[in-house]
Order: sequence, then C-alpha cells, then structure tokens
Amino acid sequence: MLSSIARSTSRMGLRARYMSASPSATFDLTGSFELHNLESGPSTTVTHTKDELMEQFELMYTMRRMEITCDNEYKARNIRGFCHLYDGQEAVATGIQTSLEKEDSWVTSYRCHVVALMRGGSVKSVLAELFGNIGGMSKGKGGSMHFYNKEHNFFGGHGIVGAQVPVGNGLAFANKYKAKPGEPMNVAIACYGDGAANQGQIWESANMAALWKLPMIFCIENNHYGMGTSMDRHSSISDYYKMGNAIPGIRIDGMNVLAVTEGMKFVKEYCGSGNGPMYVEMMTYRYHGHSMSDPGTTYRNREEIAFTRSTRDPLEFIKKTIMDAGFAEAEDLKEIEKRIRKSVQKEVLEAKESPRPGMEELFKHVMAKDLVSEDSEFPPHIRMPNHANSFWASGAKSD
Repeated sequence: MLSSIARSTSRMGLRARYMSASPSATFDLTGSFELHNLESGPSTTVTHTKDELMEQFELMYTMRRMEITCDNEYKARNIRGFCHLYDGQEAVATGIQTSLEKEDSWVTSYRCHVVALMRGGSVKSVLAELFGNIGGMSKGKGGSMHFYNKEHNFFGGHGIVGAQVPVGNGLAFANKYKAKPGEPMNVAIACYGDGAANQGQIWESANMAALWKLPMIFCIENNHYGMGTSMDRHSSISDYYKMGNAIPGIRIDGMNVLAVTEGMKFVKEYCGSGNGPMYVEMMTYRYHGHSMSDPGTTYRNREEIAFTRSTRDPLEFIKKTIMDAGFAEAEDLKEIEKRIRKSVQKEVLEAKESPRPGMEELFKHVMAKDLVSEDSEFPPHIRMPNHANSFWASGAKSD
C-alpha cells in the first residue's frame, strides 16, 4: 500500500511554483488532475489572494484541532458510540466548500463532522452533539453520524454505507426541477469512500443521473482503505474516476487544497450547465483508523502513516504555500494556530455546559402532525426501563 501512495505522490504531488510575492500570487497545478471522457479540464495556473489562502488555512486548522479534540474526548469517555474522524482529509472538504455556493446541496457519509462545521455549524454545536447535549446541531439526538442542517443545504451525515448517494441523486433532481430556464443549476454533491464505490445503489444512481442529465457530483474520497481493507484488495478497479463509464470523470490531488478548489470549480460549472453528472476521485488519506474503535495500525504500518504526514500533509502544504508566496512568516502562522487552539478549547467547555435533551424531545421530529409545520405528535405513553420514570403525555401516573 505504501508503494501505491508513493506513486500517487510522484504523479500528483505538491508542485506549486510561486511567481509573485504580492497580495495575490499565481500557482502552478501541473500534475494535479487526471481526466476521463473530457476534452479539457481545470486550469493548471491559478491565482489566489492572501486573504483566500489565510481563510482556508484557518478553516483547515480548526478542523484538525476539532477532530483531535474529539479523539481526546472519546478516549476520556465523554463521547460514546461510533465516531469517525476526518483528520488528514481537510483539503477535500475545504476545497469543496470554497468552490460550491451555499445553495448547492451536500450529502455525505458518517465521517461528517467537518461538513457540519462548514454548513452552519460551530465547534460548540458539533461537540455538543457528540456529547449528546441539547445544544448540538441535531439537539443531541443524532450523534457523530447524523448531523443535518437543511437551512444550509446540508442533508447529512448517513450511517449506512453508500446510502447517501441516492439521496444526493434526489437532491440533484430537485435542483434541476427548480432551476429557472436558461440559468445555471445548483448542483448536488454526494461524498463517499472508496469502500462504498462498488455498491449497486451507486451504479443505479449513476445510470439515472446520466439518463436525466442531473447536476450530480459523485465524489469518491479515496483514502485508500475501505474500513480495514486496502483498495487493492476490495476493488478490481482502482481508477474510481473512470467508474461512471460514459460519465466524465476527474481525479484530483486531494491533499492540495488549491487543486481541490480549482478542480471543483470546473466540476460545478460543468454539471450546473446542463451537461449531466461527473465522477470525482479525491486522492487523500486518513490519519486515524476507520473509527475510534479501529487503531488503524493492524492493516497498515506506522511507517506508511508517517510517510504521508511528512510528504503530503494538507496543512503543511498550505502553510508552505502561504510562506513561499510571502503572505506570512512561520511565526505568524504559529500565532494563528495558538489562537485557534484556545478558541476550540473554549467552545468545547461551552458544549459541555449544555444540558441533556429533556423527555419532551424524545419523540419530536419522529411523528409529524402535518407536512407543513414542525409540530410533532406524541404517543400517549412511553415506557421506560424503570417504570416509575415512564412518560405520559397527559401527565397522569399509573399506580
């Protein structure tokens, strides 16, 4: 597996060349993209301002600190149940968020903390959800895998492998249906891992999206392992961006936030212009195991993880990019990191102060009284393991 990662590094490595030290700089992304069924692709020369890159760096570092904090809180048993962390893959989510509009729909897998953060959340609301507190984005009832924010067009967080992709297809259909004639459509993106890429529901969704020319982006976050099985062992196809057959595809260096940003701008314009769907393969890597119950070292060795950290870490890449462009010095970035660490810790403490959901929350958003309001219908009685603590809607108590 280490050799395949090394091949990926040499093919799509960090090759930015810096041509200016002004408030904006131009970067070379040659080698960051591979195309399938496309006559042209994203530009390999891009220009970014200091503010743009500093904003991306701060967001990515906040993601990293939040996920490391989740690791610590899980080990302290303040977070229970399933918990899938995103550290190592920050450039993918950041580049997607930068390139899409807030009206574009986003649905993803259970590795969803950072998407929730960007789509209307905060460190406080993410951690409160993980603690099971009422201040969480899903009011403490969803946990790690079930974040959701319709107002910000974020549709989950899905606990079933691959199940988010048909949902994404429905969102793409809705976006096309609601689009005004002659205007670009909002797109929908469904992110899933390489371990889900061969599922039948994804093939069926791709066929439907191609037939109806839906503005749908099938985004494979290829972190090289489906749970604990390397892609060389779980898939007969390793070029996931070609899996759509007739559907165009693109492979992007998912450790380079500049490449992800430029690549996703190209994909959004293509799909939103009525050309139909596209497959996108992000070449990335996760530092943690599949979940917190997986040490991540039984099917790969520490040398491989250390190699990726030292050669392809997305945070180190953007820090080097900023410094080489003359936008900031190392000490400036350290001060920003210090500020973010302090802010994250403050929000974690605030999240812990949020109370648990009350009994009245138990059946909210389960049985609706109608399809318009958010009023929920309560059952007359909820039996608890301890009968004395059971709930009656009328307030009555049994003998």
